[in-house]
Amino acid sequence: MHVISPAPENVTATPNATMTGLAAPSRGSAELSTWEVDMPAGATGPEHSASREQVWLLTAGSLEVTSEGRTERVPAGRTLVLPAGVPRRIGAPEDFRAYVAMRADGVVSVPGEEEPRVLPWTR
Repeated sequence: MHVISPAPENVTATPNATMTGLAAPSRGSAELSTWEVDMPAGATGPEHSASREQVWLLTAGSLEVTSEGRTERVPAGRTLVLPAGVPRRIGAPEDFRAYVAMRADGVVSVPGEEEPRVLPWTR
């Protein structure tokens, strides 16, 4: 059993959002990574696809996700399942907080970048 507390060294701030790593192999999980996403209103992440399925649980605010020509608004209290390999873009019509779960070996690919991105908060 592992009890994990958020710690400053597990926080990654990008121009679009702040991710706080929770469960990950470096913190005791063998298979899964979980993290908290805080995105301010008006921010939008880059288009990308993940190599593993992601499950997003919205706990505050709402997000907009665009994938396969469709945009969906996801309010707090709902869960979003994003399949592996499908391009998507996440935006914040208002401040939102979400908890995300993915297999720990997942990486993301961004169009125009040769190498996939390893997400430091998942390791």
